[in-house]
Amino acid sequence: MDQPVPWQQRLSEGTAPVQEEIIDQYRAVRNSRSWIPTMIWGTLQTHAYASVILRQVVDFLGTPDDVEAGVAARMERQQVLYEPGRHFDVLLGEQALYTNIGGPAVMAGQMDRLLDDFDQPTLRLGILPRTAQMPTLPVNAFNLHDNTRVHVELVSSGLDITSPDEIALHIKALDLLNQAAVHGNAARALIEQARTHWRRTTTVHTT
Repeated sequence: MDQPVPWQQRLSEGTAPVQEEIIDQYRAVRNSRSWIPTMIWGTLQTHAYASVILRQVVDFLGTPDDVEAGVAARMERQQVLYEPGRHFDVLLGEQALYTNIGGPAVMAGQMDRLLDDFDQPTLRLGILPRTAQMPTLPVNAFNLHDNTRVHVELVSSGLDITSPDEIALHIKALDLLNQAAVHGNAARALIEQARTHWRRTTTVHTT
């Protein structure tokens, strides 16, 4: 496990340099697996959703305010999703569809984005239903890259795990979570339900 560097140190020059670093990391990866229980995976975030997230990061950590540049870099990173020869296996908790980031309009737009990209040939998007029986102890969000590195983001820092034994445990956790998740039309239906919820909520807020 690499020694973690505090976020305030990594973000000392703003969010954009870190986002650009992540772009380089993703371009070097062919196969990525992710478990994100409570929010939307960064490579599928809309501009509006990502803007709220990075604004919260800047305000929380007190780092230089370059949110616009950071969001632009995150949007650039998303181009890897459309590059042939890559594969992204992403598992979201159903809660991620309802965690209110930015309000109903932002969330409705985010559901549209998930549905727009749902059939991308490089993407397999699954949803772990909130009523599903958990097949393993609830675990934190993490990204697994090419089965050689696990990245975990904490409140104060990010961790990169490279120990084969630890990576094997993360692979086991992903396999178990995917067994309890839904994919294909069942996953699409859960996203559509969430979109309906946020659209109705938007209408209530604007009338």
